[in-house]
Amino acid sequence: MADKAYTRQLTRYYLLYTAGFILFLAALAILEKEGFPRTWIGYLFIFSTIVLYAGIGVISRTADVSEYYVAGRRVPAVFNGMATAADWISAASFISLAGGLYLQGFDGLAYIMGWTGGYVLVALLIAPYLRRFGQYTIPDFLAARYPGRYNGNVIRILAALATIVISFTYVVAQIYGVGLITSRFTGIDFSIGIFLGLASILVCSFLGGMRAITWTQIAQYIIILVAYMIPVVWLAAKHTAVPVPQIAYGKALAKLSEREAVLAVDPAEEEVRAVFRKRADDSDARLAGLPHSWEDGRLQAQRRVEAAKTGNASLLDIRAASRALASYPKDSAEAQRVWTEERAADLARAAPVTPHVQPFPGPDKASSDIRRNNFLALVLCLMMGTAALPHVLVRYYTTPSVAEARSSVFWTLLFIMLIYTAVPALAVLVKYDIYSSLVGSDFTKLPAWVSYWASIDRLHPLVQITDINGDGIVQLAEIALDGDMVVLATPEIAGLPYVVSGLIAAGGLAAALSTADGLLLTISNALSHDVYYKTLDPKASTQKRVTISKLLLLVVALVAAYAASLKPGDILSLVGAAFSLAASTLFPALVAGVFWRRANQPGAIAGMLTGFAVCAFYMLHTNPALGGSAAGQWLHIAPISAGVFGVPAGFAALALVSLLTNAPDERIQAFIDQLRTP
Repeated sequence: MADKAYTRQLTRYYLLYTAGFILFLAALAILEKEGFPRTWIGYLFIFSTIVLYAGIGVISRTADVSEYYVAGRRVPAVFNGMATAADWISAASFISLAGGLYLQGFDGLAYIMGWTGGYVLVALLIAPYLRRFGQYTIPDFLAARYPGRYNGNVIRILAALATIVISFTYVVAQIYGVGLITSRFTGIDFSIGIFLGLASILVCSFLGGMRAITWTQIAQYIIILVAYMIPVVWLAAKHTAVPVPQIAYGKALAKLSEREAVLAVDPAEEEVRAVFRKRADDSDARLAGLPHSWEDGRLQAQRRVEAAKTGNASLLDIRAASRALASYPKDSAEAQRVWTEERAADLARAAPVTPHVQPFPGPDKASSDIRRNNFLALVLCLMMGTAALPHVLVRYYTTPSVAEARSSVFWTLLFIMLIYTAVPALAVLVKYDIYSSLVGSDFTKLPAWVSYWASIDRLHPLVQITDINGDGIVQLAEIALDGDMVVLATPEIAGLPYVVSGLIAAGGLAAALSTADGLLLTISNALSHDVYYKTLDPKASTQKRVTISKLLLLVVALVAAYAASLKPGDILSLVGAAFSLAASTLFPALVAGVFWRRANQPGAIAGMLTGFAVCAFYMLHTNPALGGSAAGQWLHIAPISAGVFGVPAGFAALALVSLLTNAPDERIQAFIDQLRTP
């Protein structure tokens, strides 16, 4: 068990830290009231938290292998639960989850159910057995459980590669979130914001490894909790007079449903939806006429530029025509992709108002069944992916004992629950606020937050409000919000002081950095420990191993930052891909390794390769952004849920090959029995 005196000491430190953070908030609130510039408040929030995390990294610096990889195995359960919760509450959870619920309604609950249910699988199937094993990484466990030719190095390398691919996909989403936050609240360029946030990540991971990351993540969780709860409590009190969002949720949902019913029969809304249906029909006609429609459209765009230049048009009109020509698809293949996306977007905005509480909405039973099947598939993928994510599982190596590992799963769920039970309430409260205050307002009196968020990314605006029917009044169908900005803009939408906006930015940054820290360390450890030390140079000194891990951490971080600067996709889609890959590749081998004595190395290798191949093939084959087509979907399952095919394929390959090859020897049987001994 964790040392009681050590636990009390940690408790005292973090209570003092929490009190100091609250005083910092109060001081900034007073400064804002006295006229302190908002820009400087944003700077203070962002830079002070980055300096704080860097300071913890400097204080916790270490070259000891056990401290660097597993924090010396002395993290008490409650603090490990808090650190794991921060590791888990990533940019996807903090920034995008409420936004997903805002846009998808009931269907967005799949993320909450899947991620929360995944921790049940972790507690039952994985965490206690990993801690009893007592090594450093997931490839360590798989190599010991599935020895064979080359002493398990084959499966170690495969597991390390899987860890790298999964974690890299996930970390790109976190770094994208860092860029989004820093660019919004400091005014610097998105790409520069990414590398600014990366500096904080590197100081913690580079100097202190898991030791520094653990103590930093606990500090980050406190910021995350305070930042998320203040605006949602405010909105709950504002719209329901009940300052407990979990209790106010039902009342807010009823008020939102009443407002949706009014908007559903509004003639002005139907007028706007008709315009979008007409645009979708035009896209249909252009798609049907390819490639001639692309050639005609390009010729018309060129003529408009020439006519503007020769007809004494204004400079603004000439620039607009030139931009339209520059952004016109380069060839018919690009035209097909762009026009298909535009058609889908127009059809979505032409659809009637969908009640937030309606599960699996669709025009007919077949469409509704498809949405239901995708909901269940996504829940399963997220659950199994959670139970196989390397950066989460490795946290259970850091506790003093197996009992503490089990206990820390409970604390993790508790700390996650405090946030996750508030997420649906926040989505509904923000939605009701926009539906009741922004919808129906005058276009000449749009709130300031609209222009702020529309200006962050000119190419892909996070907010678009256009007077489609020309009546000067904002209709719901004229509003397009990006899910990634809903939480970050909540304080401005709710009319809260700017200091709360800065607090939300600090919370979102803490969520992204806490997860990115763990992911980058997991990648560098897989390369340095599992590939370099265990495979290439088993005689490497302790100092050399840690040094190589730090250098690899730097390289991986820079590559991930570059990938994030390319804006490869929205945060939830990137995270969903990581979960499907983790479930398909690692979940069968981990579960069979604990609960099936007959599983052997050839079977595990076959299961990992098959699961990964099926999952990757399905994503590439069905995701239009990756060159695939939705027409290739199996059972109409979306590419984000590819793991629903990869996991069964992995289990089937593992079982078949294990049964067709030699059973593990008695030493491995004893190893499994020892793992499962209470």
